[in-house]
Amino acid sequence: MKDHYNKLAPTGQFSILRIEASGEASHTTDVLAVEEPLEIRLGLGPAARRQYPSISVTMRTPGHDAELALGFLFTEGIISSYREVSGIQFGGAGAEQEQVIVVNIQPGIRVDVARLERHFYTSSSCGVCGKASLAQIRLPPAYYPRPGLPQIKATDLLHWPDTMRLGQSAFECTGGLHAAGLFDAQGKLLLLREDVGRHNALDKLVGAALKNNWLPLRDHIVLLSGRASFELVQKALMAGLPALAAVGAPSSLAVDLAQEYNLSLIGFLRNQRFNVYSGAERIIFAAQ
Repeated sequence: MKDHYNKLAPTGQFSILRIEASGEASHTTDVLAVEEPLEIRLGLGPAARRQYPSISVTMRTPGHDAELALGFLFTEGIISSYREVSGIQFGGAGAEQEQVIVVNIQPGIRVDVARLERHFYTSSSCGVCGKASLAQIRLPPAYYPRPGLPQIKATDLLHWPDTMRLGQSAFECTGGLHAAGLFDAQGKLLLLREDVGRHNALDKLVGAALKNNWLPLRDHIVLLSGRASFELVQKALMAGLPALAAVGAPSSLAVDLAQEYNLSLIGFLRNQRFNVYSGAERIIFAAQ
């Protein structure tokens, strides 16, 4: 039933059999989100003795792959700035040409590859799967949120999901992609990235911000189209974000981590309501 599709495109058309409530069947096509592997390799050492260790294979939706790799490396604590990167290029051979990306690190920058090595690939639903030890899961954030800043109007927050939804072109076609949207405190959508994986969408966003020299994102807020897990709160803290909002529910570990670092964590932002789990002092409520 599967059609041929472009593995580099975010969506593809597939032949399906549609069954109606009456039991009648009809042949038609459906647009699905593309999910393909991307292997991330590092280029390390002097030019004459360059090595290219593989550090992760993630299942992602093609598009903004360089940003994905940059965001992943930053939120994993492998690089601390874009200045440490000398170049990015696809490095696969043959049919895998666009499924291997190489991030070259400046000569002289030391990376502890053994500490970062993953024993399994990263699925589109899990950004910490395959970590070799508990110590690799929790990372100290590079930045700390400023107390009480920025100030965000609760009435403005209620409109953010609709604003982000208007920019989700791939989701409108498939209904199967997550999104991460970067907003300023006044509710302006500055940047949006989509991916079949929640953590990939946020890594793409952070990677774009890193490349544009926007970090730390002290005056910004990220909205997620799904739930807020521990890994997503950690990625937000690594990028210096003071607030993270999600259309879905947060996990218990996500709340614990947000409270520890006083990150404003908002969940169930939909249907003109939301819950605040941490950092309520940044939210301006009607009574105030």
